[in-house]
Amino acid sequence: MFRIRKVVDPVASANQEAIRQVQEILRAQFPDLPPEDVEKVPQQLLNPMRFGFRATLFVAEDGKQRIKGFAMVFHEPELRFAFLDYVASAAHGTSGGVGGALYERVREEARALGADALYFECLPDDPTLSPHPEIRAQNAARLRFYERWGARPVANTAYETPVTPDSSDPPYLVVDLLGSPAPLPKARAVAAVRAILDRKYRGLCSPEYNALVLSSFTEDPVALRPPRYQPDKVASAPLRDLRIPLFVNEKHDIHHIRERGYVESPVRISAILKGLEPTGWFERRPPLHVSDAPIRAVHDRQLVDYLHEACLSLPEGKSVYPYVFPVRNTTRPPKELPLRAGYFCIDTFTPLNRNAYLAARGAVDCALGGADALLEGRRLAYALVRPPGHHAERKVFGGFCYFNSAAVAAHHLSAYGRVAVLDVDYHHGNGTQDIFYHRADVLTVSIHGTPRVTYPYFSGFEDERGEGEGQGYNLNLPQREGLDGPAYLEALDEALARIRRFRPSYLVLSLGFDTARDDPTGSFTLRAADFQANGRRIGALGVPTLVVQEGGYRVRSLAASARSFFRGLIDTAGCAPSHSAAARR
Repeated sequence: MFRIRKVVDPVASANQEAIRQVQEILRAQFPDLPPEDVEKVPQQLLNPMRFGFRATLFVAEDGKQRIKGFAMVFHEPELRFAFLDYVASAAHGTSGGVGGALYERVREEARALGADALYFECLPDDPTLSPHPEIRAQNAARLRFYERWGARPVANTAYETPVTPDSSDPPYLVVDLLGSPAPLPKARAVAAVRAILDRKYRGLCSPEYNALVLSSFTEDPVALRPPRYQPDKVASAPLRDLRIPLFVNEKHDIHHIRERGYVESPVRISAILKGLEPTGWFERRPPLHVSDAPIRAVHDRQLVDYLHEACLSLPEGKSVYPYVFPVRNTTRPPKELPLRAGYFCIDTFTPLNRNAYLAARGAVDCALGGADALLEGRRLAYALVRPPGHHAERKVFGGFCYFNSAAVAAHHLSAYGRVAVLDVDYHHGNGTQDIFYHRADVLTVSIHGTPRVTYPYFSGFEDERGEGEGQGYNLNLPQREGLDGPAYLEALDEALARIRRFRPSYLVLSLGFDTARDDPTGSFTLRAADFQANGRRIGALGVPTLVVQEGGYRVRSLAASARSFFRGLIDTAGCAPSHSAAARR
């Protein structure tokens, strides 16, 4: 088994190891490759201006983070094409499950980037160009492999002309139209080929050679070679589903407090789904079930153990509310588990019951599933969960929150690049701030009601900026009561400006709809149009974003708020939700 992951930040420790293994595969699979071409892989990811293309690296890794294969793809946004530079496996060839999965992923990425065509090179299966039978058979197998997706060599051009008269096996230019039935216009093909020759083969091909190749494109549209290996089965293969991965905490409703006034109720989730499901923007996925290790990475062991033991020891239907708080002597907690609740909780309205732990654990699983969707290369993912999590600190819980799902996901992502957490819930995310307060690799930014009159009251002030290595990496933007949409947008712009300066690889968005007008827990007055405007601003960051649901308690407006926010986010986030091995010269 393996998963395909998009390498976003080549400096992150986990990605440095992945790149090292990719370079080993390059040396093994392409022994004639100049050493400098192997060593430049990290720079290709870091410095697109130097190499003329935006490079993306995908790796197929197993559960032990061993790289089983990789693909490197270039993108030219102005000319709207992608070029597959390499697809290779750690074993022999790329025709197995690893190669096919990598190529599928490259096609998805090319279409998501707005490319009209994916180009790459394959060595020829023509005896006049490939005189050695063994090599020619390998070339034919590779062309047969790509023909399954409708990718075919360009016909009737001089692209496969050898650079030097004595060389053999000059590559075909192969084109995958990414599922489009439209033919390839000559002007687009010539522009793409010119860019490939000028940038990828800079210094290798002479101006005269380039002119020869470019002038040979005379047909409009460009002719592609007819299918040769599976002519009765091949069509231009459609792309797979590109909708936004949606992870719903399906068993959230087991945690249902029926006491009057407990607004954190299961109907919140169904109300949001009512607004989103008819849009067709989302693809439901199962949560990622893992051990407690990711939770213990951000929460103190004693808190995790206590929640597990205390909740599961309570009889069905019974809830315990904290009511004794050992502020004078925290080193000697009460012996009885119910009495010990106040040792770990910050308020009197976050009850413990048999299902609180299970529901909170399910919320974490959803957030981690969303985080992994970003690592795959998805631009958006949504963990629609309850109970919320952003009030859960490293050592304490409260505010309806038990485990901090957003913080668990952010910590998980931080191994692969810098992470920004933006909290737009009405209440300050004291838990997220506490967990990352001493870290510089995770930036925490929060827009919320002033804590002078708003829960949690003790946290969220402007002068809380982080400590130690985290100094300057925590930004609080408390707002006055009664804030309207335009004023909120000003605060959001300030928050996003700080995030841009941080240059994160990933964004975790703690999303609260309790900023809506008439929410029973807030005082802001945002309407549907304001949520759409906020979504557009956040999507314009262009950063892969995991949305984790936090608060929002006015059930009547949740559907419209959610639908409007995601409409704005999708408009600018660069994703495209819908209904429906390169050789060297």
